[in-house]
Amino acid sequence: MDQGEKIQLKRVFGYYWGTNFLIINIIGAGIFVAPKAVLEYSRMNVGFSLCIWGVCAVLTMMNSLCFAEIGVTFPCSGAHYYFLKRCFGSLIAFLRLWTALFVGSGVVASQALLLAEYSVQPFYPSCSAPKLPKKCLALAMLWIAGILNCRGVTEVSWLQTVSTVLKMAILGLISLSGVVLLLRGRRENIEPLQNAFDAEFPDASQMIEAVFQGYFAYSGGECLTYVAGELKKPRKTIPKCVFTAIPLVTVVYLLANISYLAVLTPREILSSDAVAITWTDKVFPSLTWVVPFAISASLFSNLMINVLESSREIYIASEEGQLPLLFYMLNVHSSPLMSVLLIVIMASIVIVLTSLIDLINYLYFVISFWSALTMIGILKLRYQEPNIPRPYKVFSPFILITMAISLCLVVIPLVKSPNMHYIYVLLFVLSGLLFYIPLIHFKLRMVWFEKMTCYLQLLFNICFPDASDEQMSETEIVKKVAL
Repeated sequence: MDQGEKIQLKRVFGYYWGTNFLIINIIGAGIFVAPKAVLEYSRMNVGFSLCIWGVCAVLTMMNSLCFAEIGVTFPCSGAHYYFLKRCFGSLIAFLRLWTALFVGSGVVASQALLLAEYSVQPFYPSCSAPKLPKKCLALAMLWIAGILNCRGVTEVSWLQTVSTVLKMAILGLISLSGVVLLLRGRRENIEPLQNAFDAEFPDASQMIEAVFQGYFAYSGGECLTYVAGELKKPRKTIPKCVFTAIPLVTVVYLLANISYLAVLTPREILSSDAVAITWTDKVFPSLTWVVPFAISASLFSNLMINVLESSREIYIASEEGQLPLLFYMLNVHSSPLMSVLLIVIMASIVIVLTSLIDLINYLYFVISFWSALTMIGILKLRYQEPNIPRPYKVFSPFILITMAISLCLVVIPLVKSPNMHYIYVLLFVLSGLLFYIPLIHFKLRMVWFEKMTCYLQLLFNICFPDASDEQMSETEIVKKVAL
């Protein structure tokens, strides 16, 4: 290893990188598929569906600001994990980590499958693409993303910039084309928006379902807590990134939906599985192949970012002693290689064994439960440790609203469609006790694993990170205050 350069996670990213990171996490496939669901649950009331998108933006801003408080209070990578450990103790943090190992792998696998779906489907215009090519391509893209993450954050940063340009170019083309069509004043384009609220209004349950569908398209606002330890001046950078990225995404989403509605009738939107591609077929038929390719290319960065985020949580958990120290080691590129490798291997298994529908149905149920617990933790820590430095404090009603939304995402699926799968999810979470009690509580040592760790350390050329004065000034001081 190069003796002149320290091996550590470095604070190398500033405001612009953080803003790009947040935009990439939020703008995924949701804006290309969710307009159909929002309009459907709005009972094809165009005006009401646009209002739903605005409401979802406000809810996303509240959620992002709640997690921003965690990131600026504990500015370390995987801050939300450390936060739960401090609020609720080692057991709750381990159960959160236990579920995150599998949920994180499932999210990464679903991203890879979605990327493969968009890439393969244009070759099968009149039917569904076979599963085998999709899974093979998903595995290939997943391992490429893993290799690039092992090469450090430089490649991730470069691809992130390219992805942001691609996503904004696609949505900018859709948005500006819609504005131009409206300014030209053709009746078929203006009429749906002139009589926007003429259709029947949905009932309360449909309104809630429409909000959930739109909220999914905005998900990802909490991502900066995963990389808070790699941001320059995180206590200033994180709030600035949130206040920049969320309004920008909101404007783009609203303009894109207006453009969809200016070109397609509500029934055409409901009959489409990929609204953006259907829109392109009508406005720019020559770009029918270009748009799916651009969407696929932009989704690849989402896959890379999800691998990066999941590996950082494993990294901080290993530092806190809840995973083997093997996952705390870094390679010469200052990347937690073994943490990345663990996520990629587990996601590969998920891709081989399950389908995309199976993944999506139950992943966000577990995520919503931990999000609600996190909101409770913010209020709990404010009461128990009021002297912790908090450069940014979110408005308390925002915490309560975000907690209510998260609890609804947990309770409503249980009430609406109760089945045994949710019992299996609960048993899965509790199964973490089988590992926690012997390995963490009683500190059972496995000599064979310690020997294997030495061999793997030599094989992959990894080592423990060097001490960092910068990390100490930002993170360790906060960890020790009020203890």
